[in-house]
Amino acid sequence: MPKPTKIEKVETLLWDRWLLIQIHCEDGTVGIGEGGVHGWQRPTKTMVETMEPYLLGKDPNLIEHHYQWLYRSSHFMGSVVQGALSAIDIALWDIKGKRLDVPIYDLMGGKTRDRVRCYMHVGAPGDNDTAEGLAQDALKAAKEGFTAVRFSPFPRDFYLHRSYSELADEAVQRVGAVREAVGPGVDLCVEIHRQMAPAESIWLGRRLEQFSPFFYEDPMLPDSPAIMGDVAAQCNIPIATGERFTTIFEYQQLLEAKAASYVRPDLCLCGGLSGCKKVSAMAEAHHVKVIPHNPLSPVSTAACVQLDACIPNFALQEYTGESEPPKSDLLVNPLELVDGYLMVPDGPGLGIELNEAALSQPESPKVLDTPIGFDGSVQDR
Repeated sequence: MPKPTKIEKVETLLWDRWLLIQIHCEDGTVGIGEGGVHGWQRPTKTMVETMEPYLLGKDPNLIEHHYQWLYRSSHFMGSVVQGALSAIDIALWDIKGKRLDVPIYDLMGGKTRDRVRCYMHVGAPGDNDTAEGLAQDALKAAKEGFTAVRFSPFPRDFYLHRSYSELADEAVQRVGAVREAVGPGVDLCVEIHRQMAPAESIWLGRRLEQFSPFFYEDPMLPDSPAIMGDVAAQCNIPIATGERFTTIFEYQQLLEAKAASYVRPDLCLCGGLSGCKKVSAMAEAHHVKVIPHNPLSPVSTAACVQLDACIPNFALQEYTGESEPPKSDLLVNPLELVDGYLMVPDGPGLGIELNEAALSQPESPKVLDTPIGFDGSVQDR
């Protein structure tokens, strides 16, 4: 066993659109983490800095104890608190793996698989916002080896449509075009982005059944598990949801309502590796599979792969592409992608190392923006 050590510094890094942290220990071990209130990196940074004084001088091994102390130290919780706690949790697991010279998944029960199946985001490029443009991009991903693609069935100006039937017809046309382009060998992940009312999503879901989607994601706002359960009961398509949830208690309500076939925990938001391992076990008990949410940096991807490797009910991994800058510059040793699968690394901790030269990448702060409908009303993004 390694000699005891203590936390001596918590470093926060605003890098492009993301919030990364490094927890430094007295023995020289550095743990890497990421906080995932998507796009809200500045308040997450402030929250980590608020928590830092507690962590200084503490034993980094006591991961669950530190989570409980910080989580329960205030009357108020929420996404910014959980984003900070998630970053800390991931970094502490990275420290423990590095100090024991084993991957994190070895500390969480060992591997259940050697590679992780991914789905790739696709969309109509540039000005070609058509069914044909979307289908072409999906076919490109399929030719690169991906066996699952994710996309919105709506045009970018969906919020300007005055007729729901017209918008639904276009959605059906787009999903059909993608299915025809990629054939039955590629799974279609249809992302609604909470842009429909429950009755609308049920009607559209029934029309999309003919294309056998792998999942139908966030067909409504996820703030009512009971109503989401009604949608799931009336659509013959598996529902995927949960990316906005920050605690295991929200997932408990979702699972009790039989509102999802796939849960979407975000490791950088829902309590890190510790929290999402708990969510995965809860889902397993309900015969529900896990598709981790991952719109963030390669650090988030590396954390997701550690979870995916050790749970029995993993289904798919969201992957937004990491072959282009700035993402491609962040890691010294990027995860290996082979034919649409991320290979599970065997290095200690997260199995990654930050490229110090790339950490000077300037911050790209979130700009407040949301669609306004044709009638002047605020729409969901």
